[in-house]
Amino acid sequence: MAERTHESETASTDVVDAIQDAWIRERPGTPVSSIGVITRIWRIAKLLDEDRRETMLRLGMDAATRDLLSTLRRAGPPYRVPAGELARRGLVSPGAISQRVARAERDGLVRRARSADDGRGVLVELTDTGHALIERTVDELLTHEETLLASLAPEQSEQLSDLLRILLADLSARADHTP
Repeated sequence: MAERTHESETASTDVVDAIQDAWIRERPGTPVSSIGVITRIWRIAKLLDEDRRETMLRLGMDAATRDLLSTLRRAGPPYRVPAGELARRGLVSPGAISQRVARAERDGLVRRARSADDGRGVLVELTDTGHALIERTVDELLTHEETLLASLAPEQSEQLSDLLRILLADLSARADHTP
């Protein structure tokens, strides 16, 4: 099997192309097209994870608190969500959400209240301090992250988002059905 060719003479190559080409050379006939997608996603994820960690450190907030406050803020007024729903939306255990809420409550970012509906459920609500903090943090974070996509034209960014949505849905469905 011949090495991959690019559609354009000016198309650039990277280390992932070299990995793929090496496997084509060393194991002719082995399917390697996934390397171009999965290895790049994996490497991008590592770079984005590190960038987000550094950005959140600069902004003075940890990822767990940002996730909690963001979930409450996205809920819309009155910025109140049952604790169990916070756990589901955050893809964490009820115990983890309880710890996050306790820490944010100590910091004055949220408050807990009993549900008026059943008296047993716990509602978590953003305080004015928490609201102001997440507003500032989201503005700075998302403005910064827009710069990370500056090499893509708007239509390329939209196309990439659409393709990743398809891939994420399929991989999520596979994970949900894995024994």
